[in-house]
Amino acid sequence: MYVDDAYELYQQLSSLNLLQESPPFWWPNYGSFEVVLGVILTQNSQWHRVECSLENLRSQSLCTLESIQSCPIEMLCDAIRPSGLYNTKAQYMKALALNISREFGSFETFSNIVTREWLLQQQGIGKESADAILCYACRRGEMVVDRYTHRLLVALGYEFESYDALKEWCEQLHVNVDETQLPQVYAEFHGMIVEYMKQHANRQNINIIF
Repeated sequence: MYVDDAYELYQQLSSLNLLQESPPFWWPNYGSFEVVLGVILTQNSQWHRVECSLENLRSQSLCTLESIQSCPIEMLCDAIRPSGLYNTKAQYMKALALNISREFGSFETFSNIVTREWLLQQQGIGKESADAILCYACRRGEMVVDRYTHRLLVALGYEFESYDALKEWCEQLHVNVDETQLPQVYAEFHGMIVEYMKQHANRQNINIIF
């Protein structure tokens, strides 16, 4: 199987109804500061473990910019322990919350004006994490690509030399979509790729069903 471009892949995935059981825009609590925390927690972790950490944070009212800033580091480490690397991740979360508050004043202002370049300057935030924050927390038209995206495109006959090249290929679908719809389209495109790979791939093979 070969797809001509990103829009064809998007259409093929859409036909499979992969997100019918998912929240709107795929990521839980889309457009909230909780997403920023989730992005950090997902680094080198499985989503079910991240969910345990997020549930701990919710139960202790620790999902806001202000609460993370004021939370003792030991308490934060304990809450996010299920997702692993909790000491490092707690430090990243605290530092990012403080920098957001210092630079932007509020999460709303941060969401509206933060740039990818600013995010990439933050400790513990790489390209994938920055794009995920922009896409799912800030509701921007920014495509997220990851190891699932890379594996699927390689199985479809494509090769990419870098994260940026893979992202650029996926973002080509913008020529077929109204600009106002890009935040939703990119969020769903990434979500569909992840859900497809979870259902149809193992360590060795990918079952292409479209």
